[in-house]
Amino acid sequence: MFSRLTALALATTAALALPVAAHAEPGGCVKGAVAGGVAGHFVGSGHGKGGAAAGCAAGMVRRHNARKAEREGAAQQNQQPEGGQPGGNGAPPPPPTNGSSE
Repeated sequence: MFSRLTALALATTAALALPVAAHAEPGGCVKGAVAGGVAGHFVGSGHGKGGAAAGCAAGMVRRHNARKAEREGAAQQNQQPEGGQPGGNGAPPPPPTNGSSE
């Protein structure tokens, strides 16, 4: 049977190894579940599984929002004209001339 120190060491090792082994995206179910499970374990008896489930859900939401922001950023860059700035060279347009000199 594991002691608390062994469980804590395994959880800490897993939490530290996941960001290195995983793709460089924020959140995710596994990372959130590890963090939530450890937090739930320290809250009280029987809360580890609930914490893992909540952490997994929070991690999935975080990853979804990060991917959505990445898609929106890519879409905005594709909409800009070739000059890089919306509106051309960034200078205001010249005033209209009506043919009379003032």
